[in-house]
Amino acid sequence: MDHASPLLQAFVYLAAAVVSVPIAKRLGLGSVLGYLIAGAVIGPFGLKLLGEPESVMHVAEFGVVIMLFLIGMELQPSLLWRMRGAIVGLGGAQVLSAGLALGAIAWAFGLDWRAAVAIGFILSLSSTAIVLQTLRERGLDASPPGRSAFAVLLFQDIAVIPMLALFPLLGHVAVTAAAGPAHAPEGLAAAPSWVQPLAVVGAVALVIASGRLLVRPLFRFIAKSGQREIFTAMALALVVGVAVLMQSVGLSPALGAFVAGVVLADSEFRREIEADIEPFRGLLLGLFFISVGAGIDFALILASPGLVIGLALGLLAVKAVLMTALARMAGRSNPDALLIGFGLAQGGEFAFVLAAFSVQAGVIAPATSSLLVSVVALSMALTPLMFLIADVLGRRLAPAPAPRDMGPIEADAPDVVIAGFGRFGQVVGRLLIANGYETSVLDISADQVETLRSFGHKTNYGDASRIDLLRAAGVEKAKILVVAVDDQEKAIEIAEHAKRHFPHLKVLARAFDRGHAYELLRRNVDGVERETFEGGVRLGVAALEHLGLPAHHAHRAGRLFRRHDERLLLEMAKHWGDEDAYRSAIVGRQGMVADLMQRDLKVFTGESVDPAWDTSSLDAEAREAREARETAR
Repeated sequence: MDHASPLLQAFVYLAAAVVSVPIAKRLGLGSVLGYLIAGAVIGPFGLKLLGEPESVMHVAEFGVVIMLFLIGMELQPSLLWRMRGAIVGLGGAQVLSAGLALGAIAWAFGLDWRAAVAIGFILSLSSTAIVLQTLRERGLDASPPGRSAFAVLLFQDIAVIPMLALFPLLGHVAVTAAAGPAHAPEGLAAAPSWVQPLAVVGAVALVIASGRLLVRPLFRFIAKSGQREIFTAMALALVVGVAVLMQSVGLSPALGAFVAGVVLADSEFRREIEADIEPFRGLLLGLFFISVGAGIDFALILASPGLVIGLALGLLAVKAVLMTALARMAGRSNPDALLIGFGLAQGGEFAFVLAAFSVQAGVIAPATSSLLVSVVALSMALTPLMFLIADVLGRRLAPAPAPRDMGPIEADAPDVVIAGFGRFGQVVGRLLIANGYETSVLDISADQVETLRSFGHKTNYGDASRIDLLRAAGVEKAKILVVAVDDQEKAIEIAEHAKRHFPHLKVLARAFDRGHAYELLRRNVDGVERETFEGGVRLGVAALEHLGLPAHHAHRAGRLFRRHDERLLLEMAKHWGDEDAYRSAIVGRQGMVADLMQRDLKVFTGESVDPAWDTSSLDAEAREAREARETAR
């Protein structure tokens, strides 16, 4: 299929993923191994259903860039600063020890010391895409071992920069015409060597300054237009632009995207940006993993199976032992150290880039590069199995482990999520915050978000009717969702989605009027508050006082009216939608409510229990009404 149309190629990739990934997950192997198997099956060494995997790889590598951007948005600068010890200490120790150990082994195999040094440091890198995706699927990305693994991966991405500068100095192999000249960043090829460091510093400074001074006002302007697709286009343009800028000065595009994400980590548009580009991350990462699987040279493996498999297993063993030992020295428990060590044991996607670069720079021979790429690809394919081995060994070393402290997740584990922070939602939020509860707020108005943040309220821009944004706001960890948006239809949609997708969640909703309250009750919300009802009752009580009724009688009348009306609301909800039945039921109960009010008002003041204060029967009636609605459904 070398000349297959792009549409046919896309169909093959998607069909392979649809078939293989669910099977792999059902077998407990994870989606990453499913993608890799799919690539191997449909690749040039399998069914030959693909053209050139390398051409797709260039597009799919953008998935890694998006992933690092999203990770950066989860790490506020203060949190990143607190991780500096793990990034520099644990990450630096891993790259240095693994690079030297693997280089020494390569030298012992008879390679020139310069080639051995390059190979050692190329193999010291791990796969950011595979490791982080696997940790995410296991729910370990925010755990202590997950944070430590991320710190090491981040340092490895940074270490690519000095490797690109060092390798040309190790050149000793004659460069063939096919290999071409050593790579230099586009636009800087003819510049003096001292220009590139200045260009790197300038590019990073430009990203930080633009994020602070330009990008936020631009997102605010686009948000006010209300065009969601333009917001998505802006988010993607930001990631692509940063990647192009960093690539032009010789930096890793993924590292540049990470810096941009950190700059926007405390932006009010963080949640909306994450939700808009998350689907692209998943799709492109899937393509990346399929491309890696398709790129495994099975012909080379079959020609020298013992050599390739032995080298891959040796690579995994050496890196796993070294990283586990370093993690233990850093104070991690045995299970956590095994998870970090075995999880980071594979080669990384940057090995493909650095291997080709080393050939161009005359550091290693093309045949050695091909063997190196095959070993790295095979080690990446074995990563899910390494995680399984780490689990087994971890359970044996800690048969009854104490629950791991997942640590603070920077307001990502709220007690209450508030959808809509206008005049109604602010009252609810202030009351909750004043009593020590953590809230996470979503509001669709860019002006409102900007105003509230200027007063110190932590508010995020986003449409709470979107399930992905609710998840991003922490609704899966919250106990209550307060629906306080100004749009009636949107409130019903949010309540409906929340009850369907998050059954553990208590949903309390603001209703505009009686009809809106009926619609919300139909969605089985746990509590409804009509926004004008309480104000109307209080004004009615004031009117009774002005008409000459004693204050305590007026307030008691208000309590009684509230109780009877709430009971009537629950009774009438079942008739809402049937105009004739509803009208008949209302007419039949109007006189009843007045009679009950008069009867209750005749109760002597000294009675031990005032029925206006006794809400237990009302709670029981509410439960019975809700159960009746669920049974009717």
